[in-house]
Amino acid sequence: MRHAKPVLLVIAHGSRDPRHAATVHALVRRVRSRRPGLRVETGFLDFNVPSVQGVLESLAAEGVRDVVALPLLLTRAFHAKADIPAVLREAPPRLRIRQAEVLGPSPLLLSALERRLYEAGLTPADKSSTGVVLASAGSTDPEAIAVIAEIAREWRHTGWCAVRPAFASASLPRTEDAVRELRALGCAKVAVAPYVLAPGFLPDRIARGAAQADVLADVLGPAPEVARLLLERYDAARHPALAAVGA
Repeated sequence: MRHAKPVLLVIAHGSRDPRHAATVHALVRRVRSRRPGLRVETGFLDFNVPSVQGVLESLAAEGVRDVVALPLLLTRAFHAKADIPAVLREAPPRLRIRQAEVLGPSPLLLSALERRLYEAGLTPADKSSTGVVLASAGSTDPEAIAVIAEIAREWRHTGWCAVRPAFASASLPRTEDAVRELRALGCAKVAVAPYVLAPGFLPDRIARGAAQADVLADVLGPAPEVARLLLERYDAARHPALAAVGA
């Protein structure tokens, strides 16, 4: 079977926590609903099925020729730079695969973060008196850490009292440390915004670190802005020349 459009293969990390895969599938359903004519598949690097390799082999067996592989990642750290390219190199040779960019940074993710904060109880009127902890999973990759810090600086300029980055692993400060810093700074309220896509071990650590905060937002998950961003990354990988013109 031939498909006029490349298949979108969403590549998720995977987790032993069943909430992770459930959230990924909810996001993919939202992507499908936004573009009914697009075939969207999901593959996992670890812990969950189907595996990325298994999906690619199935697509090749069906006669699919073109695939856009989209890393469900917020930063260009080890998985995007090493793990995913290695898996894609093992794909059946008949497949033409283009790897899309990771999701972050993007203004759409800031919009999704604010959506989650408002869903958790804040209002736009709280912005100027609320300090926000931008709580990431963390990475040993300096580029990824620098991106998180830059996002925090950019977000601060949209009207929040203050924004501080925090990390659940590999880097400092931890969420609880950033919460204390914002309290000491004099913010009337402190909110924690997890900059993560799905629940799991590290998001749970973020939640524990938010114990002394006033508000803890949910993970980004299937937020409409995230679904829209996936399609933007797909389109950019499919038509890189047009994406460059629009940049």
